[in-house]
Amino acid sequence: MKKIKKCIGCGVKLQSDNILNLGYTPSLDNDYCMRCFKVKNYGIAESINSNSDDYLKILKSISKTKDLVLYVVDILNISDDLEKIIEYLNNNVILVLNKRDSLPKSVKDEKIINYLKERYNFKDYVIISTLNNHNFDELYKKILKYKISNEVYLVGETNAGKSSIINKIITNYSDTNPILTTSNMPETTLAKIKVEVNKKLTLIDTPGIIENGNIINYLGTKYYKILNTKTEIKPKTYQIGRNSSLLIGDFLRIDYLEGDRNSFTLYIPNSIKVKRVNIKREHLKNNSYQEYSLKFNEDFCIYGLGFIKIVAPCKIGVYLDKNIKTFIRKNMIWLFI
Repeated sequence: MKKIKKCIGCGVKLQSDNILNLGYTPSLDNDYCMRCFKVKNYGIAESINSNSDDYLKILKSISKTKDLVLYVVDILNISDDLEKIIEYLNNNVILVLNKRDSLPKSVKDEKIINYLKERYNFKDYVIISTLNNHNFDELYKKILKYKISNEVYLVGETNAGKSSIINKIITNYSDTNPILTTSNMPETTLAKIKVEVNKKLTLIDTPGIIENGNIINYLGTKYYKILNTKTEIKPKTYQIGRNSSLLIGDFLRIDYLEGDRNSFTLYIPNSIKVKRVNIKREHLKNNSYQEYSLKFNEDFCIYGLGFIKIVAPCKIGVYLDKNIKTFIRKNMIWLFI
């Protein structure tokens, strides 16, 4: 029986019959499908529709193995339901907070981890950056400590950086050559991909969990690179009073409705423009409106964009696409510095 060949970039079965179907390559001698070839060489990727039921099947199959799982999360976008994935996994799970380089250097790693330990119940925690190779030795030690076989799975949302982490581990701890396809487009990995790092470790990449509330799914391709920032965020602070508004890009407006004069510090990508204006009553095009009440020292979080640290109690009105997830939590940076 002829062995099935899979794309080493996204994991789908390679085929040369139909250019419109997944896995197409002009020649089965190639290692990459046409989609991954375009991502790798030209930074071009097509969006792929995914089925959440299929992903749950993948999680259930991982659960049966009992193997160690690395749950990869973008440190700038820690969800309010972070532990939900554990419902589907009967495995030890290490929470891997990626993209450390996006937060200011004044934020201390150990305080982030202590904050998370007080709220969640993962086997262990580690903060890394694939961009500057931050803390990979620590991650590798934890993998060797907790793995029960040579196989270790990586799960996480689209664009959290799973493939980039595997590539960095290969670079650091292996002499093998395979490099997974990475890009700013969501859903780059389309099937499970097994990569042998060395005789002690085989990493298995999985498709990204698609969080419907992530802002990246609604702003279009022009924002992919902006939202996947590779530079340290420079927080922007604004003194806000009643009847003032903040315009954030061309997709979000926050009106200050009630409260004393307040301090808003934005932890969002540097290239997104912010403007303070007098409050306006008309809606932004295609956006819905919702009001929020915040207590002392809470963050207003826009999932996929970042968060706004707010110091004093207030009431705000928010114009934003109704499908984008927002939530309130205790100030993170206030606790971490």
